[in-house]
Order: sequence, then structure tokens, then C-alpha cells
Amino acid sequence: KYRKTMEMKKFINDFAQLFDDVDNGVFTPETCFHELEEYSSLTALGIIAMIDEEYGVQLRGDDIRGAQTIGALYDLVQSRR
Repeated sequence: KYRKTMEMKKFINDFAQLFDDVDNGVFTPETCFHELEEYSSLTALGIIAMIDEEYGVQLRGDDIRGAQTIGALYDLVQSRR
């Protein structure tokens, strides 16, 4: 459980790095990232690239669209590792 918590914190931190103008305190497992003002299709591509690079998991646009929260995206990445 502790390991998962540490991995979640790293995932959220990696995710937050893709957003320039959003306060890092906004990012939690419950954050609906699609609703962030800075979120765009370009950000989605950045998320896909970050997850591939950092976690070795390849996602598609449908995967990003289907995940409503950062936590749901994290769970998807974990399920494919």
C-alpha cells in the first residue's frame, strides 16, 4: 500500500509537470484533468508521451478520453505494466 502511495505521488508530480499555469496543489487522484483550463489535445499527447517514457506503457487517445481523473489514469497505467 505504501509503495502504491509513493508511486501515485510520483505519477501526479510527473503529470503536473505537463501543465505550466496550474498550481501543483490542484493535482490529486480525484482531479478531473479534462476540466483544467490548460488541458488540450496537445496536453493529451504530452501525457501519452510522459507515460510511455516514464512508465513504459503505451496509451491511445481513447484511453486518455476514457479516464476521467488522474487516479483513473494511474490505475490504467498500473494495469498495463
